Amino acid sequence: MRTTSNPARRRRRVAIDAVMVLVILVLVVQMWLLTASLESYLAGHHAVAVPALLSSLALFAICGFLYRLVLRIDRLQDPDDAGRSAAMPGPWRVSSDVGRPPS
Repeated sequence: MRTTSNPARRRRRVAIDAVMVLVILVLVVQMWLLTASLESYLAGHHAVAVPALLSSLALFAICGFLYRLVLRIDRLQDPDDAGRSAAMPGPWRVSSDVGRPPS
């Protein structure tokens, strides 16, 4: 099995890790927003519901944008795989001789 750790693949991994951290932060903020707005609504402050909904929709759109960014980053092809067909998406390499007895 050949392990390739070229700089392009490393940069993609770093970018995907950064996007994952951002998604986690956005989801934590969205959970806090839900908790705070629900507590305010139950306390009788009904004017908080619409701004909280709009803010939550904006955070959802940010998560959707980050998801599409990860898909775009994942589709990038390695420079050393330029001649190979893109039959399998992602960083996985499966050779055709898997499961054959050695000759």
